[in-house]
Amino acid sequence: MEKPTCGGLYLFYLISLLLLSEYPLCCRGSWMWLGITSVGLPEKMGCTNLPLSNKQKEICKKKPYLLPSIKDGARLGIAECQSQFKHERWNCSTTKDLSVFGYESNSGTKETAFIYAVMAAGLVHAVTRSCSAGNMTECSCDLGLQGSGSASEGWHWGGCSDDIQYGTWFSRRFLDLAGTNASTTTTATAAVIAMNQHNSEAGRQAIAKTMSTDCRCHGVSGSCAVKTCWRTMAPFERVGRYLKERYETSVQVLERTMLPRKVRRREKSRRRVPVGREELVFLHKSPNYCLEDRKLGVAGTRGRRCNRTSGGADGCGLLCCGRGYNTHVVRHVERCDCKFVWCCYVRCRRCESMNDMHTCK
Repeated sequence: MEKPTCGGLYLFYLISLLLLSEYPLCCRGSWMWLGITSVGLPEKMGCTNLPLSNKQKEICKKKPYLLPSIKDGARLGIAECQSQFKHERWNCSTTKDLSVFGYESNSGTKETAFIYAVMAAGLVHAVTRSCSAGNMTECSCDLGLQGSGSASEGWHWGGCSDDIQYGTWFSRRFLDLAGTNASTTTTATAAVIAMNQHNSEAGRQAIAKTMSTDCRCHGVSGSCAVKTCWRTMAPFERVGRYLKERYETSVQVLERTMLPRKVRRREKSRRRVPVGREELVFLHKSPNYCLEDRKLGVAGTRGRRCNRTSGGADGCGLLCCGRGYNTHVVRHVERCDCKFVWCCYVRCRRCESMNDMHTCK
């Protein structure tokens, strides 16, 4: 079995400690935590047997009650990545080998940037949700705003505001610090690690940037004389859309500037423009996702379904990269014209339709 590249992401297998000991330390970073999403966690499974770095195992032993949230965060990030890119040439596809995202796990491209951002955001979101639900003793709602507000305008802070501070703190500790004990042997490896940590922080910032204020009215006959307001996280789909916009405007940076954390843009005319914490950064240009490249783990777009009438990313012109497309007639059968019959069942007709389906050559 081929060893994964440094920075790869485990999803499909729980790796034994014996197998993990064969991998270089630079590969034992924040990506290993995804291994716990492959199967349900057995009740008696200890942190020692999970595919985590040594520092992550220490955190796990101290806070085993966070394991369900860690698993949920990983699944949330992967699902949202695939949802946001389902019509793109790179569709955030996972692989059946140990690296989950294959080449993109450690390529230093803007796709890598999105992966790390959405995974870090997923962990913050899942942990914070668990806090607000009262599932943990060391965090709950954010009560810092309660009691304040605007009496003249008839509203005050109350309710259960989502405490993203704890979720953000845990995400930093669990993901970023896991790679600090890595045996970095090359400048290039260190730059990729720094890049991944920057993008993980951008993902955490996305949770804060997309929060909203919800209010509930109080008063006679719903007059809304007084409102109680609280802060809540956006649905993760909105966070995903926000990060996709950051992906579209991601910044290529100089490799040597990642090391002292003074990130500088590669574009000479804009090097004096600072790179914000919420911006996604990348080091290397993306490969050609049009054609299969087994060496890089690129699946290509051959056989992908496309929309013949669309001019967007899912259109046959763009998705098929000018190679053209095949048209297949697909027979679709479904229940229709359903009526309730007294008493007590539903009677439906069986409807058939023939539709065209287009796939890239």
